[in-house]
Amino acid sequence: MPDPTTSTASPPAGALHHVEIWVPDLARAITEWGWLLENLGYTLHQNWQNGRSWRQGHTYLVFEQSPALTGHRHDRCAPGLNHLAFHVPTAGEVDTLTEKALEQGWTLLFPDRHPRAGGPHQYAAYLENSDGFEIELVAH
Repeated sequence: MPDPTTSTASPPAGALHHVEIWVPDLARAITEWGWLLENLGYTLHQNWQNGRSWRQGHTYLVFEQSPALTGHRHDRCAPGLNHLAFHVPTAGEVDTLTEKALEQGWTLLFPDRHPRAGGPHQYAAYLENSDGFEIELVAH
């Protein structure tokens, strides 16, 4: 069976190539994001002094501590990126990943509506890390 992280088939036009996220503390980003991405099937793709990336198929996520940063915390309510949403195979896996995320320093958003904050027909967890980045883990 082919490895989905090293597919040789060309991606369709318009497919996401990569997302680069600037972080104020690379070591913290590696700790908070690395385990999550690896549990979602991403593998380490690149590693350099100011950054790290994880890849799944043709898409990869880059986390970089750039010297050009103008702030020290992401504001998901300002113009720009609000959150990243990831498919998760089952509701049980959403729950397991949510528990692990809380152990890794993430905070559950909308706890009064969890796991139905996205509506009655969606099972999801909305989480925020210590740098203000939000993710959504959605069961499909």
